[in-house]
Amino acid sequence: MAVHRTMMHMAAWAPDIGLAVLLSGLEVAALVVFWFLEGLKQWATKGGTVPGRTRRSILALGLGAASSALIGFGLSGSGADLPVARTSQAVMALLPALLLILVAGHEGYDRFRTYRSRSRLRRNRRR
Repeated sequence: MAVHRTMMHMAAWAPDIGLAVLLSGLEVAALVVFWFLEGLKQWATKGGTVPGRTRRSILALGLGAASSALIGFGLSGSGADLPVARTSQAVMALLPALLLILVAGHEGYDRFRTYRSRSRLRRNRRR
């Protein structure tokens, strides 16, 4: 009797875990393909700069975080009892959001540093 109950409990969790693995795997695969294509673009320029690379990275990470959050919200609002899938989508929304903060912060710092050095050069030319 106890073995039967355990098997039923495991069978109830299988779709939840399977959905969590499938959704997380698809999101990771999409991000890997994106970075592979960005690497190909940089390889084609022989290591030079690729115009708009940071914008595309910010867009991809933002869309990835938003889609994960929307999927997680949809899973919680659907009434389906899928706690593992909901939790995995929350984590998958958090990771691209953190990467987005790092990429945008680095880009903002670079722009600020460039602005400061240009203003310093202008000030020195006026003297």
